[in-house]
Amino acid sequence: MQQDIEQYDVTMRTTVALDPDTEQIVRRRMKERRISFEQALNDLIREGRASAGGPSGFRTRTASMGLPSVNLDKALRLGGELEDEGRIRKMEAGS
Repeated sequence: MQQDIEQYDVTMRTTVALDPDTEQIVRRRMKERRISFEQALNDLIREGRASAGGPSGFRTRTASMGLPSVNLDKALRLGGELEDEGRIRKMEAGS
């Protein structure tokens, strides 16, 4: 069965905490262009992204670490046990 997927433009409302200097940049843009805070902020973000040259093509370099020396199927349990052992040693040492 094939489903058709439709895409809609959606407005997201969020709270943004701005540092005083960045708030002044937005407010200056509002005054210069006689636009809303929301429009000024959106315009500045888009301009900043455009001046960054678009997507950077970031790539993570990988390296072989060889075969694991422990069974990774139970890595979380092993990590928990090691952490517990460390805490017990500290408690016994009086820390």
